[in-house]
Amino acid sequence: MSNFYVGSEVGQLRRVLLHRPERALNHLTPSNCHDLLFDDVLAVEQAGKEHDAFSQTLRSQGVEVLLLQDLLAETLAVPEAKEWLLETQISTFRFGSRFANDVRCFLGDQTNNEMAAILLGGLSYGEMPLPSSSMMSGMHTENDFIIKPLPNHLFTRDTSCWVYGGVSINPMAKRARQRETNHLRAIYRWHPTFSGQEFIKYFGDEERNYDYSTIEGGDVLVIGKGAVLIGMSERTTPQGVEQLASGLFKHGQAKQVIAMELPKHRSCMHLDTVMTHMREDTFSIYPEVIRKDVKCWKLTGDETGAVNVKEEGYFVTAIEKALQVDQLNLITTGGDNFEAEREQWNDANNVLTVKPGVVIGYERNVYTNEKYDKAGITVLPIPGDELGRGRGGARCMSCPIERDDI
Repeated sequence: MSNFYVGSEVGQLRRVLLHRPERALNHLTPSNCHDLLFDDVLAVEQAGKEHDAFSQTLRSQGVEVLLLQDLLAETLAVPEAKEWLLETQISTFRFGSRFANDVRCFLGDQTNNEMAAILLGGLSYGEMPLPSSSMMSGMHTENDFIIKPLPNHLFTRDTSCWVYGGVSINPMAKRARQRETNHLRAIYRWHPTFSGQEFIKYFGDEERNYDYSTIEGGDVLVIGKGAVLIGMSERTTPQGVEQLASGLFKHGQAKQVIAMELPKHRSCMHLDTVMTHMREDTFSIYPEVIRKDVKCWKLTGDETGAVNVKEEGYFVTAIEKALQVDQLNLITTGGDNFEAEREQWNDANNVLTVKPGVVIGYERNVYTNEKYDKAGITVLPIPGDELGRGRGGARCMSCPIERDDI
């Protein structure tokens, strides 16, 4: 068995993938941020410092931190990987053959680290000095993007998620994020850390149109004991859940998937923005969204990959059964209604558990952090005044690659 194994949400975290954003945030402006799925522009240097504090907090807990840009640059050192990424990310269908060729030539002249930075952070017409005879360059201004930035790569949780002994390389719902998936495909296929290792790819590794079968890792909670909890949100569809469940059952990696229906709005974009697992029997929840009447289904299956679906009653009971605990302890967002709504917007519920009962969360969420503390949960606070504007907390910004069972 490989070391790539995520057996729970709360067991000791050992290795994690993060992305320190810089170039993409430099390209984020008030006029383009909404298209790029951000509500606001961030102070770039400050966001970088806050991210470093997050990495440092993880390292101080004995967690190995891998950084996406480093992995991508090291992947580009493999000629086959570089060729594949230039073909897929700079495709002739996207750019026209003449211009695609010019852009590839320009990128091919960069160092691997510069090329990785451009693929992740974008490239404007003004930043590519090579003249091109293509119609494309004649029809754009220098501030238009040739390659759009990917500021959401900051949220490494979504693009791929490790579930027990394998990974789902997720087809993303929004156009602004779809290119991210190819970076992870390339890393898991060619990067020396991953290539030649034995791990399962459940879903999403082929280049094809996945149509409505989209899934994002923020909706996937590996709650342990062979169970996976998945939220069907604005970004994760029932079709996507069935595809992933089928892969899990086919490879004998999960006994059951519990799927919950979420409202399709921005404040609860993913399940982990309204519910996270902090200790074997303890979850944080935002009660405005995670209500008693949330619809919930249990999916089971076998090696044929067939999926059986059965509607369940109260989702808490389904989780208690799956985790074999008598009673779940649900900690609700802190403060009065106004404070709770504000803190949920600032990701008070989106904490990253490092080991049972120890979580990383934004220091600004004082009321909720106080409630965690009273419930015996230790919060390791990180600054998030800038990072939090991207609408994602510590769990969103991390992709666990190795974590213990419960």
